[in-house]
Amino acid sequence: MEYTSETMLVKADDNGESGVFSRVWAEDAGWDYLNMAAMRLNKGESFSTETRDNENATVILGGVCNIKTSDGEFTNVGRRPNVFSGMPYALYMSRDKEFEITALTDNFEFASCWVPTDQDFPTQLVTPDMSQIELRGGNASRQINGILPPGFNCHRIVAVEVYTPSGNWSSYPPHKHDVHVEDDDGNVLEADLEEIYFYKIDNPGGYAYQRVYNDDRSIDGVMMAENHDVVLVPEGYHPVVSAHGFTTYYLNFLAGSAQSLANSDDPDYTWVQNTWTFKDPRLPIVHHGMEPKMK
Repeated sequence: MEYTSETMLVKADDNGESGVFSRVWAEDAGWDYLNMAAMRLNKGESFSTETRDNENATVILGGVCNIKTSDGEFTNVGRRPNVFSGMPYALYMSRDKEFEITALTDNFEFASCWVPTDQDFPTQLVTPDMSQIELRGGNASRQINGILPPGFNCHRIVAVEVYTPSGNWSSYPPHKHDVHVEDDDGNVLEADLEEIYFYKIDNPGGYAYQRVYNDDRSIDGVMMAENHDVVLVPEGYHPVVSAHGFTTYYLNFLAGSAQSLANSDDPDYTWVQNTWTFKDPRLPIVHHGMEPKMK
């Protein structure tokens, strides 16, 4: 597959009604692992499926639901009305599971990724208190919430969500994770990962720019991502900047050679980290104490 600005940007198909509004198939993306879909349900509506030969991570973007699975039922899952109002809930399931999601609130939204696996792990509910917050500094100040971080008890999937305040850069300095490198002790120095950026913007009209480029510039594209758009990162460096006046959210799903975020900076820009002398006081955008209890 030829990766260009056009093929790496997957525009949302969102009419505001129930159903899938963003989707990525691994085959269409030209890679081996990552599939993803984001869906909206109104109160009382349900969606059911099977994991089959895949492990699955489902992140609640906003609203409350019940989830029935082969391993039991999880009730009243979710608290935040939207991603800008609280911390995440998520559910991990391994292969050969059935599950059904029933919305308890209108405009309930979730995003799922699924990845082929030959291993089995326990079904796990991720609650807000389990998501650790990391803040990074300078004009690249942003907030990273771990959902399925490195070390999570699964095979390949990594999931994090990132908040970038108005005018700030993110995924910066530019970094890549497209070769698998280990040291003599077997520690992963860089993993070979496919990555999805699923975007939300806090107000209408907002957008972010993302560049994806590799060392030989056989890939070099700049994409303008709007609400519910997806950017594919098959390889290479992939910095983001949030348009002034808007807070940018993106949900990262990753999968590949290791359940890891090990990466390498673009050597032309790694020095920038040494200039960071502050963290943006607008951070954190969300925190553990702000999820309202919804009825």
